[in-house]
Amino acid sequence: MVTATTNPAPTNRLQHADDLKEAKRFEEAVVSYKAIMAEDSTNEEISKEQEYALSQLAQLYRDLQLPQDLAELIRSSRPFMLTIAKAKTAKLTRSLIDYFSDIPNCLPLQIEVCKENIEWCVQEKRLFLKQALETRLVALYLDNKMYHESLSLISVLLKELKRLDDKMVLVEVQLLESRVCHALRNLPKSRAALTSARTSANSIYCPPLLQAALDMQSGVLHAEEKDYKTAYSYFFETFEGFSSQEDPKAILALKYMLLCKIMLNLTEDVHSIISGKVALRYAGAEIDAMKAVAHAHKNRNLQEFESALATYTNELNNDPIIRTQLAALYDTLLEQNLVRIIEPFSRVEISHIADMVKLPTQQVEAKLSQMILDKKFHGILDQGAGCLIVFDEPEEDKTYETAVETLKQIDKVVSSLYQKAAELS
Repeated sequence: MVTATTNPAPTNRLQHADDLKEAKRFEEAVVSYKAIMAEDSTNEEISKEQEYALSQLAQLYRDLQLPQDLAELIRSSRPFMLTIAKAKTAKLTRSLIDYFSDIPNCLPLQIEVCKENIEWCVQEKRLFLKQALETRLVALYLDNKMYHESLSLISVLLKELKRLDDKMVLVEVQLLESRVCHALRNLPKSRAALTSARTSANSIYCPPLLQAALDMQSGVLHAEEKDYKTAYSYFFETFEGFSSQEDPKAILALKYMLLCKIMLNLTEDVHSIISGKVALRYAGAEIDAMKAVAHAHKNRNLQEFESALATYTNELNNDPIIRTQLAALYDTLLEQNLVRIIEPFSRVEISHIADMVKLPTQQVEAKLSQMILDKKFHGILDQGAGCLIVFDEPEEDKTYETAVETLKQIDKVVSSLYQKAAELS
């Protein structure tokens, strides 16, 4: 009888490697997985073992944050990829490249590896895998703020996908195009690309995560147009879609929902949403940041608002969408504070106003000047004396409007008489 120790069964070898990994004997685990992968693939059972070992080794490199080793593993695994089914190759390759996303500061390397695999797909005529990787590359370009490279690749991809009528990937690429155009502040083109993506999605079965991503982009664009009520409904759909699939992006949708309520001046709703059963699962710094902003906005307190921004820098300033909306909210709060301070005065020193809002005099002076031009209140700045002179609200004179309306009615009467005279002649 042959014992397991003299000739270990394939499952025992994998179990041994997994046990080493669990025991945090990482170097030995790497050697074990590499030994399994180095064998010649003589049958389907060994191929399955090697596929599992490849995936486990890649996860180990990801957990140990070894991006160069992960990149080398992907390169060295290509001969093995040729021995398994194309569908498995596509799924495995995408998974291996996605492992880079969990390793910080390795986006350029991930882009490089993705490009290398696209070249390999071209050589091996793996068209569908090539398109999937190019779609992933567009997303990586977007994350790395390489917007023009994204648009160039999108242009090529759209032509290929429309010719092949691959609607699923087409929706993904059109959604990415919308996100890139939004990042470039080309909002009309971003809306057009999103409309195209939704049209394409209507003709196929759209997976929940992709539908949630479409709703997210719709919400973002409505928020840009200050239509926060519609934006909230889209973000709510997004949150439900992501949370039902246990996707980590659900917390981002929840933050955007809270942001819309704050921008609508419905801060009471923020607390009711946060205390809800579903939202409690996502309690943490992200939600605390939005709660702090809501509290500051409710109190109309500029210092509280700035304190929240300083305390939760990562949660509030690293997201461009939240940063843009909060900048507008800060401007609104500042204007409200300034109007409240100058309301009792007909003449007030700018330095006194600056002391009250605890901001530099130059910044306050520039803001007051802008508010006068925007007709938020009536007054002038006496820069020589360093004062703001506030005028009474002028009474609206209806004479001009009444005169214009009278002329319009006279024009109608004259036109009517002219037509009748023409008929008589």
